[in-house]
Amino acid sequence: MTPPPLPRTLQVEVTAACNLRCRMCLVRYRPPLDRAMASLSFEAFRDVVDAVPDVEQVTLQGLGEPLLAPDLFRMIEHASARGIRVGFNTNATLLTRATAERLVSAGLDWLCVSLDGATAATYESIRDGAKLAKVEANVRGLVAVMRARGAVRPRLSLVFVAMRRNVAELPGVVRLADAWGVPTVRVQNLSHSFSDTDPAGAYREIRDYAAREALWPGAEPRAGSPTDATATRAFAAARAAAAETGVTLRLPSLEEAPAARMPGAPGCDWPWGSAYVRHDGRVQPCCMLMGGDRAILGDVRAESFAAVWRGPAYEAFRAALTTGAPPTVCRGCSMYRGIF
Repeated sequence: MTPPPLPRTLQVEVTAACNLRCRMCLVRYRPPLDRAMASLSFEAFRDVVDAVPDVEQVTLQGLGEPLLAPDLFRMIEHASARGIRVGFNTNATLLTRATAERLVSAGLDWLCVSLDGATAATYESIRDGAKLAKVEANVRGLVAVMRARGAVRPRLSLVFVAMRRNVAELPGVVRLADAWGVPTVRVQNLSHSFSDTDPAGAYREIRDYAAREALWPGAEPRAGSPTDATATRAFAAARAAAAETGVTLRLPSLEEAPAARMPGAPGCDWPWGSAYVRHDGRVQPCCMLMGGDRAILGDVRAESFAAVWRGPAYEAFRAALTTGAPPTVCRGCSMYRGIF
C-alpha cells in the first residue's frame, strides 16, 4: 500500500496539564501533570508544523487546557504567519480580557468553549473546579473585544458534551449562546466507550463512567437517570431554541448508522488526512482514543514526522481500517461508529 501524502491537518497537544478535573476526561483519572514538564516547547511545535509543508489547519489541543501552554501565543503567531488556520477548545476559565486581546491579535481562527450545562449546579458538577459565572464573564469579555475591534476571528462556538446527567439542559445552552453572543453550539457524544480495555484495568473508571452516562445505543444508564426519550426531547427542544434565536446548532446521531461502505474503503479516514502529536512527541492516529499507551505509531523525537507517517506502524493501522476488523482501539470510538 502506497503511503498517502503528508497530511493537510494536524492536531498538536500543546500541553497535557489541566486546571480542571472533568468527569468524562481521562485527566480526572490520572495524577496531575506539571505545566512546565507536560507542555510542548515552541521549538518542538515549530519543528513538527514546518515538517509538513502543505498543512492548512492545526488544532492546538489534546487532553490538557491549551491556555496553560507557556508558548501558546508564539505557536498561534507562527502558524498564522504561515497562513495556517489555527484554533482550539478551551474551558475558558483562564480566558481573561488580556488573554482575549492576545488571541485576537495573534490571528486565532477559531475557538470552541466547553459548556456542558446551562445551570451552575450541572455545569460545575461536570467541570470540577470551574465556575459558570466566571466562564460567562470571560466569554462575554472576548465577544466585547472582538466587537470593539470589528474582528470576525476567532469564530466562536460552545461545545456541549451530551450525557444522561446534562442533556435536558441543552436547550438552555443554546439560549446562553445567544445571550453571550456566540453564534454556534456544537453537541457531541462521549468520544469513546473504552470497551477495548480491561474492565478492571487502568481505564476502569472512565470506562464505567461512559457506560453510565453515554447516550449511544447499548449504554446502561444508572437507576433513576434520564431515559433515551429525554435525549430525544432535549434535542428537539434545542432545535426549536436554535430556530428561534438564530444560533447554528450541530447535533450528533443518537443511533448508529448501519455499516455501508465499499469493500476496501476505510471505516475512518483520519489516518489518511491528519495526525495527532502528543506533547511528548509520540504520534497517534487521532485524539479520540485518549491515553498515551494506546496506538502509538511513532515518535518525532526519534525520527522525522514524514518517517513516522510513512512507517510500518502507520501502514498497518491504515490497512486494518480498510477491513471489517479494525484496530481494537477504534471499535469503541464514537467517530468510527458514526455517533460523535
